[in-house]
Amino acid sequence: MEMHWATVWESVADVLPDAPAVTNGDDTRTWAEFDERAARVAAALSAAGLEPQAKVALYLYNGNEYLEAQFGAFKMRGIAINVNYRYLDEELRYLLDNADAEALFFHASLADRVACVLDRLPKLKLLVEVDDTGSGDLLGGRAMAYEELVKANEPAARIARDESDLYMLYTGGTTGMPKGVMYPIGEITRFFTRLGFPAVGLPVPDTADQIAPAVAELAGRGGTSVSVTGAPLMHGTGLWLGALMHHLGGGHVITLASRSLDADELLTAIQRHRCTHNTIVGDSFSKPIIRALDAAVARGEPYDTSSLRMIVSSGVMWTTEVKEALLERIPQVALYDAMGSTEGSMGNQVTMRGVATETAKFTANPTTKVFDELDREVEPGSGQIGRVAAGGMVPLGYYKDPEKTARTFRVIDGVRYSFPGDMGQIAADGTLILLGRGSNVINSGGEKIFPEEVEEAVKRIDGVVDCLVVGVDDETFGQAVTAVAALAPGATVSEDEVIRGVKTQIAGFKAPKKVVFVSQVPRAPNGKADYKTARELASAT
Repeated sequence: MEMHWATVWESVADVLPDAPAVTNGDDTRTWAEFDERAARVAAALSAAGLEPQAKVALYLYNGNEYLEAQFGAFKMRGIAINVNYRYLDEELRYLLDNADAEALFFHASLADRVACVLDRLPKLKLLVEVDDTGSGDLLGGRAMAYEELVKANEPAARIARDESDLYMLYTGGTTGMPKGVMYPIGEITRFFTRLGFPAVGLPVPDTADQIAPAVAELAGRGGTSVSVTGAPLMHGTGLWLGALMHHLGGGHVITLASRSLDADELLTAIQRHRCTHNTIVGDSFSKPIIRALDAAVARGEPYDTSSLRMIVSSGVMWTTEVKEALLERIPQVALYDAMGSTEGSMGNQVTMRGVATETAKFTANPTTKVFDELDREVEPGSGQIGRVAAGGMVPLGYYKDPEKTARTFRVIDGVRYSFPGDMGQIAADGTLILLGRGSNVINSGGEKIFPEEVEEAVKRIDGVVDCLVVGVDDETFGQAVTAVAALAPGATVSEDEVIRGVKTQIAGFKAPKKVVFVSQVPRAPNGKADYKTARELASAT
């Protein structure tokens, strides 16, 4: 039995047919239903002429259909392609063309965007529209309704699969066009099995055929996870940590009906479904959750979060102060802060009540290193800054981009590493100290300043709820440190108060020279910083 998402999930469906697998809003599907509907999707893909390793694009909001269509693609050995639902015109066309997509699943509310690029994508063989508008507009008859497709196809027979098949996740990165990060599907399935099984108290299986019996035993004692993700499935944090990993262990994956974070909807889902795990994205998700918890207490209707065992975040800053505020309100939970990216995993930090941690300091994976510009390993405790390199499960490369592959994935002393772009240090005790992404470093008056450190200081100021820091061209300093900040409702904070407040925390040269106040700090749907837009806002004032 191969270690492959689809093969493992089929074995789980066989031992937990009546257990819930996916829920969106009031729509829950059991593992048997999840498996059967995905098999019907697989049959439709094959009937449309898609062969193994064909690309199936998912231009979808969170929902059961996203996970079913992805499962269906995996079943016929296809490659599911995540598509950012914010992409328009050229961005959308570029990704679908770059991925060589042959099938496209999309929500009806995104049909106008699909219509703009459809005639420039000759490789597409199948268009499937998930109705979220009730309009029934199927691109003038060019698309098939998702539910009709499911009804029209008998479930595909199960097949043997190849662990060397590609798995791919597109990442937007901090600059440039989206890139498809490639992994062998067997390797990434095995990685998330090793990561997820200990989290629910299961030993890591040696082989794929050991998973279903272990999951059945776990379910028999009520130990399977119930995961709700506030993060989008179109990004790795929501998809990997919020969904796929939990399905490997027979878990129940819940997605929200809202198209952006609604903290009350999230907390209601946790209470209603007795969720054990919640996936978020750092401070930008945590702060609304904290406010919603407090508001519920104030109106005499506190949320029951007693079932939660773990909150997971990845990819952005999750500050100590915000973690402590969460633990004050949900004391039994463990906060798992994963340092990683689509290109590799580098470390983690686990925070619990009574266990002190520091922002941006992580327990490094054994395979994580920091190298200087000459590819020499940085000495622990030296204070030297270098490029963080992730070893272990390293991607094969970027799809159709050998130049970027060569720059990001390199061999040093016979070991292959991924260099996602993060800069850091190694403390004397081996702790990995994350400083920031190299491409965003600000050079002001000859000093290198990492924006994440300044952002953290700004967000500690009372009344500030979010902040990004960028460098703006300046005749005197070369680049002037500029903060783009959002305030809490009703708060009044001046530029001078922000600057003075930062100078009490970090070196004065790192403090913003200017503060631009905005109603909302620009971020992607997964909470990641949109530095490009922040720089435009900072430069326009």
